[in-house]
This record gives sequence, C-alpha cells and structure tokens, in this order.
Amino acid sequence: MTVSSDQFEAFPLLLHLRRIDPARNMRRYYRMAIQSDLFGKASLVREWGRIGSRGQMLVETHLDEGQAVNALMKLARAKQRKGYTL
Repeated sequence: MTVSSDQFEAFPLLLHLRRIDPARNMRRYYRMAIQSDLFGKASLVREWGRIGSRGQMLVETHLDEGQAVNALMKLARAKQRKGYTL
C-alpha cells in the first residue's frame, strides 16, 4: 500500500506558531520540529524569539518519536492558549 504525498499528516513533525500584537509591539514566533538522532532516539527541537531575529534554541531528547510528538502537541496547546496561532 502506498501513501499519497497529499495525505493529511495526523501527527505533525514540524510546527510553526506566531503571535503578533501591534498594540503591544509583539511579533514572536515559536517553531518546533521532531528529528531523529544517530542513536535511534527522537529529538524535539524548539526555537523561539522575535520575528526577524535568530532567537533561542533548545533540544529535548525523547526515547521514541511517539513521546516527542506528545511533547510537541502538549507545547502547541499551551502556546495556543497564550495566543499563538498557526
């Protein structure tokens, strides 16, 4: 069985969120990506900062891709509650 390239991905491996509020001079981004490492584990790479700047980066290592996806989804929900949008 082949998977079509236009099929909706149920568990995202890359997520880019933005929070823009001109009244408060706020232009922020939050990017998360899941990448596998050389040892068979999955890493959740988080990058955040002001739009147009380099920002900060944090890498979290998880035992497998499923745990990394769960962490990504949990962070995404928390950021959306704070006003970040896709």
